[in-house]
Amino acid sequence: MSQATSSGPAASTHTGLLITLTIIAALGGLLFGYDSAVISGATESIKQNFVAPLGLSEAPRLSLEGFTIAGALWGCLIGGAIGGVMAHYLGRRGGLIVAGVLFFVSSLGSAWPESTIGHLGSVLTPLINALIWFLNLFFEDAPYVAFGQDITNFIGHRLFGGMGIGLASMLAPMYIAEIAPPSKRGALVTYQQIAIVSGITISYFVNYFIKKFGGDGDPNWVHDQGWRWMLACCAIPAGIFVLLLFFVPETPRGLMLKGKNEKAREVLTRLANEHEAKIVLAEIDASLKETAGKLFSYGGLVLVVGILLSAFQQLVGINAVLYYGPQMFDNMGFKGDASFASTVIMGIVMVVFTLIATATVDRWGRKPLLILGALIMAVSMIALGFLFNAGSVALVALVTVCIYIAGFSLSWGPVVWVMLAEIFPNSIRDKAMAIAVAAQWFMNWVVTVTFNIMDGNTALNAAFNHGFAYWLYGGFSVLAALFVWKFVPESKGVSLEDMQKLWKKA
Repeated sequence: MSQATSSGPAASTHTGLLITLTIIAALGGLLFGYDSAVISGATESIKQNFVAPLGLSEAPRLSLEGFTIAGALWGCLIGGAIGGVMAHYLGRRGGLIVAGVLFFVSSLGSAWPESTIGHLGSVLTPLINALIWFLNLFFEDAPYVAFGQDITNFIGHRLFGGMGIGLASMLAPMYIAEIAPPSKRGALVTYQQIAIVSGITISYFVNYFIKKFGGDGDPNWVHDQGWRWMLACCAIPAGIFVLLLFFVPETPRGLMLKGKNEKAREVLTRLANEHEAKIVLAEIDASLKETAGKLFSYGGLVLVVGILLSAFQQLVGINAVLYYGPQMFDNMGFKGDASFASTVIMGIVMVVFTLIATATVDRWGRKPLLILGALIMAVSMIALGFLFNAGSVALVALVTVCIYIAGFSLSWGPVVWVMLAEIFPNSIRDKAMAIAVAAQWFMNWVVTVTFNIMDGNTALNAAFNHGFAYWLYGGFSVLAALFVWKFVPESKGVSLEDMQKLWKKA
């Protein structure tokens, strides 16, 4: 909506509807967070049930374990890349429904890959074989072998789930941004990040309680049945998400892109009043007519900024901390329940500081938060590297990690999603955001793979005692701050229709 229509009595009367639609869309973020993190509780079971029976030698066994467990990340890249096509042809709401269905099918199919629904994963067997062939180009001992139907079905469903994550990570913030007035857009889009970190934290608790109380003390129950329930639990919120989406409207901008001007006016009058709706419709129409909607209509800088925002969000090391949290805390000296407690503390810090970002992003602006957060992360990561290098870890290191998590959750976690949802002009948003989100998931995969290599490298550990990777992430955090300061425009309070003025070619 335009700046002129972002406040006043008429706008305030529609706040309830606005928040309701935002919460429903943000449920995609909760599924995103849960599905991303739940696998951590099932890794050993997956290794025992799917990989160990193949009897592979060490190198291909380790490669296949990594590919099986991290298979969802390839799906995320695919989902992010096709998100623009989904948004264009199915609309923002339609794309979210597809994401919800993928979550639902993936949850049940990966939990019971031998079942009828599990066999749906076999449709991706050619893609799985192609990805394994691709790994052979980089890893000499990668497992380019024919293996059982159950593991193929499992990986196929993890790819389905990853596609759902990729779609939701793009379309949920886009949907929220396109229904929100400029004065509230930043705060409302951060609901997505609140939902993501809530989903991550919920998955930690679900995994813990299934392990702790399932099977009446049978030590083999988790590997036999418990891991299935960890994965299957996501089907409940996924089903609710899909049902609720049938009761929400398409965004006005999505409708205008399809030529449904009258329907767009009806949606706008539900979010504002008749007068405001006419003004906003005219602004949207003008913004769509200004260019032919080609990707480089506004030059290359806007796309480069979007891609680098996505890349730096990963290069600061957040997923090395989230995915390898237990391994990191083990290196610090935390064992058993202490390691779990450390993970829970980390999750609580994520939620609290994401809430702080929600309260400040529309007051302080996007750039100040991104620069502040990058500097906090830089100091924390560099300090953590020195702590590991000196062999002084445990409680001090845990506090340092929590400061790092606070810096990320205050800034690069939620604010990057805000900016990706708003910085691209209307006519190219679906295409440009798809590229940026796909780049983010690719860098997620790069960081996930390279951290394990660096943290397990004998030579690096002999020299730096697990500290090297954290210094590297600290360096990238400094570069992230400089990048934002020099190249990223402030979008606080700018309507989506006026956003294109930030990127006018000279």
